[in-house]
Amino acid sequence: MFRHLAQQKECRIEEGHLLADHVHMFISIPPKYAVSQVVGFIKGKSAIHLARNFGGRQRNFTGYHFWARGYYVSTAGRDEEVVRRYIREQQEEDKRVEELKMFNL
Repeated sequence: MFRHLAQQKECRIEEGHLLADHVHMFISIPPKYAVSQVVGFIKGKSAIHLARNFGGRQRNFTGYHFWARGYYVSTAGRDEEVVRRYIREQQEEDKRVEELKMFNL
C-alpha cells in the first residue's frame, strides 16, 4: 500500500520498516513535490485504507486519527547508507531499549 501511494506522487520508497506503533521510510521525492505534501498524502490515504479494510468504516472519517500529527524528515546524501542501516536495524534497537526499560524500576 505505501509503495503504491508513493508511486502516485512519482516517489519511490527506497527502504522501509513497519513496526507495531510506527513506520520508518526512506523515500525518494522529486523536487517538484514538497515533502509535507507527499507525507500528508501517504499518511492520509493510508489511514483511510486502514480504516476501510481493518476498522470497518466505509465513510465519514471526520474526527478519527490514526497517525500521529507530526513526522521527522531528514535529507540523505553521503550518509544514505547510514540512514538505510538505521531503518533496517530499528526493530532490533527498539526491542533492546524495551528490554532495558524492564530493569529500570
